[in-house]
Amino acid sequence: CFYKMSEISEIDEGFYSRQLYVLGHEAMHRMGSAKVLIAGMKGLGVEIAKNVVLSGVKHVTVQDEGMTTWSDLSSQFFLKESHLGQNRATCSVQQLAVLNPHVVVADYTGPLDENLLLQYQVVVLTDSSLEDQKRFGELCHSHGIKFIVADTKGLCGQLFCDFGEKFEVLDRDGEMPASVMIQSISKDNPGVVICTDDQKHGLSDGDKVIFSEVQGMTELNNMGPVEIKVRGQYSFSIGDTSALSEYERGGVVNEVKQPVLLKFKPLSEALQDHDLLVMNDFGKISRHKTLHLAFQALHSFVKKEKRLPGLWSQSDADYLLNIVRELNEVAQLEELDEVTVQSLSFTAQGDLAPINAFIGGLAAQEVIKACSRKFTPLQQWLYFDALECLPEENIQTHFISGAIGCELLKNFALMGLGAGDDGHITITDMDLIERSNLNRQFLFRTRDIGEPKSKVAARAACDINPQMRITAHQNRLDADSEGVYDYCFFMGLDGVAAALDNVEARVYLDGRCVQHQKPMLEGGTLGTKGHTLVVVPHLTESYGPAKSSSSNAIPLCTLKNFPHRIEHTLQWARDQFEGLFKQTPENVNFFLRDAAFIKRTLDLGDTEALEILGGVWSSLHDMEAGGQRPKSWEDCVRWAHCKWESLFNNDIRQLLHCFPPDEKTTHGLPFWSGSKRCPHPLTFDPSNTTHIEYVMAGANLYGQIYGIKGTRDFTSIRGILENVHVPAFTPKSSVKIHVTDKEMEEEKKRECDDVRLEELKGKLASPSLKSSAQMYPIDFEKDDDSNFHMDYIVAASNLRAENYDIPAADRHKSKRIAGRIIPAIATTTAAVAGLMCLELYKLVQGHQKIGSYRTAYINLAVQYFVMSQPRYSETVWVWFQLWLQGKIQPLHKRCHDDRSSCNF
Repeated sequence: CFYKMSEISEIDEGFYSRQLYVLGHEAMHRMGSAKVLIAGMKGLGVEIAKNVVLSGVKHVTVQDEGMTTWSDLSSQFFLKESHLGQNRATCSVQQLAVLNPHVVVADYTGPLDENLLLQYQVVVLTDSSLEDQKRFGELCHSHGIKFIVADTKGLCGQLFCDFGEKFEVLDRDGEMPASVMIQSISKDNPGVVICTDDQKHGLSDGDKVIFSEVQGMTELNNMGPVEIKVRGQYSFSIGDTSALSEYERGGVVNEVKQPVLLKFKPLSEALQDHDLLVMNDFGKISRHKTLHLAFQALHSFVKKEKRLPGLWSQSDADYLLNIVRELNEVAQLEELDEVTVQSLSFTAQGDLAPINAFIGGLAAQEVIKACSRKFTPLQQWLYFDALECLPEENIQTHFISGAIGCELLKNFALMGLGAGDDGHITITDMDLIERSNLNRQFLFRTRDIGEPKSKVAARAACDINPQMRITAHQNRLDADSEGVYDYCFFMGLDGVAAALDNVEARVYLDGRCVQHQKPMLEGGTLGTKGHTLVVVPHLTESYGPAKSSSSNAIPLCTLKNFPHRIEHTLQWARDQFEGLFKQTPENVNFFLRDAAFIKRTLDLGDTEALEILGGVWSSLHDMEAGGQRPKSWEDCVRWAHCKWESLFNNDIRQLLHCFPPDEKTTHGLPFWSGSKRCPHPLTFDPSNTTHIEYVMAGANLYGQIYGIKGTRDFTSIRGILENVHVPAFTPKSSVKIHVTDKEMEEEKKRECDDVRLEELKGKLASPSLKSSAQMYPIDFEKDDDSNFHMDYIVAASNLRAENYDIPAADRHKSKRIAGRIIPAIATTTAAVAGLMCLELYKLVQGHQKIGSYRTAYINLAVQYFVMSQPRYSETVWVWFQLWLQGKIQPLHKRCHDDRSSCNF
């Protein structure tokens, strides 16, 4: 049975928006031609299938011969009671197809055979026998089919990859190629390149780079990729430059990523190669080796007994351990973790959603790598366990989930959280569902666009588990909502799960949890990277101390006068947008309705007050009176043209007047060198697409803030421009341009033009101005291609980039940077949510040993996993001080005495 929602030839950028910033267009195009077979539709199989369908391959077939049983309902989120006795693949296929309208999804209910597998580029086996893994692994290896095995048993998981004899990785890590500006290059053997000190080069030995814009030693500009050797964070050597010309100034170094060719062993050979085992938990240094034997032993057990080991059966555990010991006679492991083998045996019948989510996310990411040839595949075995989730000694009860992701809520539903008699989950998210959410938040459908995320997510979670009790809010988590989330609210909780998308909100929620002594699960993703943190009162450190304090703020002088990267011009363009179309209209409206506006503005300081009040006066007076208020659409076009001349011609001419191209520093060195690019003014050309796009977008936005309707007709705009007179400009010697942020701050402290400021105060005191029409401030919205917002940003940024000879950015890249979009992909989200929910098991049981908990940092692009014990709390004194100050109440003074393990 086939389900195909639609067919497209181009990438749907609205649907794949956030994923495109992870994979890129080329990788997505390669995925668009791939066919994938996923065998097994229990909890792990459907998790992989969900992620692969969302990713956007061409075709997915899900295979399963088995029928739905009661045990499937706790891990397979597409199966319901009504599906009991029906084929798992058939019951899942339609719901999988709805996830992505651009993917063909089919089900197959027959057995796996050679003819079936040969139709696909990637084959994934789940819940399969070792014999099938070996047999089909050999078949796939010999025919160039990428082969993946994934399995979970209780609290343990396994993953294997074989991508053939020759697999070319086009981009090993997905990181942007390094690009740095040059401070100097020595004429020596080897020649040493020193980069400007505003950015570390980030290169490694053996990386290859190309040079451009180098003055003096121009021979480098024409060379192919040059291999480098790192000498320091800001320097590297490039070989013999002694025969080249003397370096003068300037230059950019760009990394050239090289393809990597990998060779894989078939599963039957890889079973014996322990060097292919990837270690992932520093608290369990050799456990993965034991698990490698234990999973093989499980297959032997099942083959003989026709069943998995019994739950907590000591005799079955002893039997499994004996098999492992026999296997170790060949493997010769120095240290065999027998406790781990027994724990695996005790729990092997378990099928847990968090383990499936984690292994399923990893396995789906390997499918994406196989199809796209982007990122480094797993080589070749990975084992994961969360056996520390097992009970320590005593079990306690009790657990708001704020702004929680769909993956987390799905796991909650399958785990039964909030499904008991006294259980309850509160979720809050102020956002509405957008189309770009559909690609990675699988609880949402096209019909839900425009609906509150929290409301739809709650409804979908209850559809998975009708016993859940969920309350959905649409509140922002900040000081303004403390009337809702007050002391009584927090004291009625057992814990908090946070999937927030900004540091400020995380720090705020962390502080509230510290204040009320509540444990918190925290997780986040950035493309293929993810992290999890568990905060246990009085045991582990909280989020506040753990967060990074680094700042990537761009210096103001760089933005205003000395940009050298496209990020600088895009931030400048965004600042222009905010100042022209949002801040100034808001200031005008404040002035019109608030009698104290001028006084408050003057309190900001003379320099800032002069700028704000000048903008207000100009916006309230038409052009005939010396202001900027338009009366017609033609006035808006005239304003946009004059603004173009001011920004891209006049301002640059003034800068060059103050600092000519041959300017020297006080040390006799070229002023325009290192990170300072010498600009050049532009001449307006109505036939130039970027020029006219700036005028069109600027004029339309300017019209919107005054309520004047515009047009997209380039012809009519060009006609209006023919009659626009642009005032002549002459650079002024009295203008001072700041070279550093320190100079800018000092200038603010100096006295400004008092006469001008007093004149403005007098003009704005006129009662007649208060009757002026209000303006319409514009809030930046990056995802609406019809609103001119990104049109303005892209045009303004690329024009400024042209001023400074910076390579332009296309709309897609510009949207990511200016819109501050966080790249996201479903696989990482699933893996992180799975890890968070494993920590939830420990919190619910009340584990008091810090060694039982795990903090995780992962990067699925390069199979990087660091799972370690959290840091001990360094905030004991914080808890104690809060108690003394009366901000923490004794535990017995809670608002609700009745507890359950499902209040979260």
